[in-house]
Amino acid sequence: MAINLDDPKKFRPLVGQAHQVAMNMLRPISRKYDRAEHEYPKELDMLAAMIDGLSESGASEGAGAAGVRRDEGDQDTSVKNGANLASVMSIAEMCWGDVGLLLSMPRQGLGNSAIASVANEEQHERFDGVWAGMAITEPGVGSDSANIKTTATLDGDHYVLNGEKIFVTSGDRADAIVVWATLDKDLGRAAIKSFVVAKGTPGMRVERLEHKLGIRASDTATIIFDNCRVPAENLLGSAEVDPKQGFAGAMATFDNTRPLVAAMAVGCARAALDLTRDLLAQAGVTVDYDRPALTQSAAAAKLLQMEADWEAAHLLTLQAAWMADNRQPNSLEASMAKAKAGRVGSDITLSCVELASSVGYSEAELLEKWGRDSKILDIFEGTQQIQQLIVARRILGLSSAELR
Repeated sequence: MAINLDDPKKFRPLVGQAHQVAMNMLRPISRKYDRAEHEYPKELDMLAAMIDGLSESGASEGAGAAGVRRDEGDQDTSVKNGANLASVMSIAEMCWGDVGLLLSMPRQGLGNSAIASVANEEQHERFDGVWAGMAITEPGVGSDSANIKTTATLDGDHYVLNGEKIFVTSGDRADAIVVWATLDKDLGRAAIKSFVVAKGTPGMRVERLEHKLGIRASDTATIIFDNCRVPAENLLGSAEVDPKQGFAGAMATFDNTRPLVAAMAVGCARAALDLTRDLLAQAGVTVDYDRPALTQSAAAAKLLQMEADWEAAHLLTLQAAWMADNRQPNSLEASMAKAKAGRVGSDITLSCVELASSVGYSEAELLEKWGRDSKILDIFEGTQQIQQLIVARRILGLSSAELR
C-alpha cells in the first residue's frame, strides 16, 4: 500500500485559512494578551463565530473539536482522512500563531473533545454548542489519573460531586466543565466517570486563577466542588462500572486529545524554526541541505538536527490522528506523538532562543514567548514520563500493575 506524505488535498484550504488566521489575527495580539494575563481576548469571539459557521455549513471538516469514536457497528473499511487529521493540521497552524490564544478559543476546549469521544447521541445533541473545559488534575494526584479522589455519589436523579480540581484550562470562561470523578474509590480505575457540570451550578466555585510561565492568554483555574449536585443524565456515556473495561472509557478522551496537544507543540516549534532560519540567514549563516551537517557551521548543523526532530514529531502526530479517523486503536501512537512532540517542541523553542542570542532572549521577537509557551505542552495531558511509561506498557504488553 502506497503512503502519501503530502497534505490531503481536501484539507489544504482549511490549513491555508488557519495559517492566515494565525498570521493576521493571532500574531498581532500575541504579546498583548501575554502581558494582560487573565484578560479575555475579545477578538476571539469573531473568530469563533467564523469557525462555528464553517462547521455548521460542512465547508470545513475538522474546524471544531473532534473525538475518537470506534462504534462496533461501523463497517466502513475505506481509508479516511477525516476530522481528527484535519483538526491536528489546523491546530498546528493556529499554534504557529499563538498557543495560549488557541487554548482560549470558545467552544474548542479539551472538554469538547471529551464530549465528542465519550458522550452518547442524546448528549451530543444536548451539549452541542457548549464550550467545555476539562477538570482532571487534583492536588497530590499528579499524572496518575487513576488515583482521582473527587467523588460522585448517586442521590436520586442527581450525582453529588465533592473534591478539588487544579490547572483547569478555561475553567473560569467555559460554559461547562467536564469533571472526572470516581463512583467508588474501592473499585479503582473502572469507577472513574466524567460529568458535564454547567457553569453556575450551586456547589461549584472557581477558587483562583493561576499565574503561569506561559500560555498566559489562557485562563487556568482551581475549582472546588462542595456537594455539587449534577443531573444524572450529565454523566457522559454509560454509568455502568465494568471492571473488564477498566479505564478505557475515560482514556478514550486522551486518545484524541494527546495528538491535539502534540499538534500544538508541532505548530509552536515550527514558528520558532521559521523565524530562526530567517534570523540565521540575515546573519549570513547558510544552511545547505545537500551537505552533511558535520561539514557545516555549528549553527547550521543545529538547525538541521532540530528540523529532523520536528519532522519526526510531525509525522507521528499525523499518524495518531489518521488512525483515529480510521477507527484503529491509537493509544500507543497517541502517546508516542505526545511524548516526541512535547519534548522536541520545548527543546526546539529553547534552542532557537540560544541560536538567536540576545534577539532570542529579548521581547523584540516572540522567540522567548514561544519558549515559555511550549513547556506546558510537554506536561499537560500526561507528562513526558507518563507517556514513555504508557509506550513501554503497550510495547511490552504489560499492565499498569506490572509496570509502574
